[in-house]
Amino acid sequence: MRRTVLLDATLLIFLAISLFGCGRGADSEKNAQHYETRGIVRGISPDRTTLEIQHENIPDFMPSMTMPFLVRDQKEVADLKLGDPISFRITVTPKDFWIDQVRKVRRQDVNVPDPETQRTPDNRVRRLKEGDAMPEFSLTDQDGNSVTLETFRGQPLVLTFIFTRCAVPTFCPRMTSNFSDLQKLIKAENGGVVKTRLLSITLDPAFDTPQILKQYGAHSNADPSIWSLVGGDPKEVDALTQAFSVYRQTEGGTLSHGLATALVDPTGKIVRIWRGNAWTPPEIISEIRAQNF
Repeated sequence: MRRTVLLDATLLIFLAISLFGCGRGADSEKNAQHYETRGIVRGISPDRTTLEIQHENIPDFMPSMTMPFLVRDQKEVADLKLGDPISFRITVTPKDFWIDQVRKVRRQDVNVPDPETQRTPDNRVRRLKEGDAMPEFSLTDQDGNSVTLETFRGQPLVLTFIFTRCAVPTFCPRMTSNFSDLQKLIKAENGGVVKTRLLSITLDPAFDTPQILKQYGAHSNADPSIWSLVGGDPKEVDALTQAFSVYRQTEGGTLSHGLATALVDPTGKIVRIWRGNAWTPPEIISEIRAQNF
């Protein structure tokens, strides 16, 4: 029963943001969603326009994670330092999010674990670069089918990293929205571009089962013949995130992560890697056309 409730909550969060984003064009504060929470300051940008915060679980929005937040009023954070416990409000609009009402609180009032000491791995994974061969992998898609690198042999492949419980518009929801737009563009193309396949790799494989991925993809009209959402063995996911230098760490229920999107050619060679969330679907389509696969 608990699993069903969690699944329903996940889908409601995603659907609410999707519908919210499909409303009026204006990014109106009047219709914004607000969430009160607490956390620990883990990073501060030099100009204090951005704080990296390890925040508590936010019911009906997103799980505990460490992520950057835009600060609406720098005066509110002028005296903050690393490790400070704070309370704050998150405001979410269809295209943006920020924090305000930042106040220091007692550490015992913030329900997040202290981070463990980072260990340097004995076997470092070499960071992939453009021109490298895509590493082998074995994952499971939204229909329970095995997905490997061979699955996409002979076809251009665009891959990215997401997880279903990430509800911040400029992170995973933007990647998923971009892939939805990419799918539409691919279907409208001809020649080599129409053969392009999309791959969304979950950063939360323990939670994102095939059933959850299937329902998550359904809200974006993911066509399984073009777009696969995959999870599976956490070690397989770890190997890919490390290879693409996508920061991902889970401690005590807190998930923090980065973003990367890549274009892989039909032979399995990495053509282009986009870091962060600034890329656009037309940009990727243009790159695929230019490669003349």
